[in-house]
Amino acid sequence: MRYLALAASAVLSLCASGAFAGDDAWKIDPVHSSANFSIRHMMVSNVKGGFEKVGGTVVYDGKNLKNAKVDATIEVASIDTREAKRDEHLRTPEFFDVAKYPTITFKSKRVQQVKSGKFQLVGDLTMHGVTKQVSLDVDGPTPAIKDPMGKQRMGASATARLNRKDFGISYNKLLDTGGAMLGDDVKVEIELELIKEAPRQAEGAPGKAG
Repeated sequence: MRYLALAASAVLSLCASGAFAGDDAWKIDPVHSSANFSIRHMMVSNVKGGFEKVGGTVVYDGKNLKNAKVDATIEVASIDTREAKRDEHLRTPEFFDVAKYPTITFKSKRVQQVKSGKFQLVGDLTMHGVTKQVSLDVDGPTPAIKDPMGKQRMGASATARLNRKDFGISYNKLLDTGGAMLGDDVKVEIELELIKEAPRQAEGAPGKAG
């Protein structure tokens, strides 16, 4: 039993230290990433907004896009359209219903190369309790660089068009002059900055000379 306990402790220690994390795993940097949208308002203008809290992971070896995987999460309560009362309304059951559906998630299923520097990322988008397959048009990824802290970074931009009614968000009002207050189509623009820690040197391994 003593040896089993020691073994279990060693496994937990390795997991906690990130020793089992794949070398191709990148984290979405929430400070430098964004998920924005725009929707037609009263048939005369486009109102823009976004979500402040975006996170998740990307698996990419820097060579083969077909093997890339994305798992992203957005906290819906972080919605920001620069108008507090409107944001509160968007959090209610008439729109996103944050209390019941606190997150929007995207899990990739496949990558389709379009041309150099452009590809389509196909995956399942879950929003407002509804899951639909969507396709994101992606520019990138950029070549990886090393920041002053020794961490690797790269980025990508993605766009998509969604129909909010497909996800059960159908609230609207009719205008006296005809037409609807809100459009159904939503333009989505995503900016991702990915970050990877510098590889850890194994304990006891010799360092570089000089």
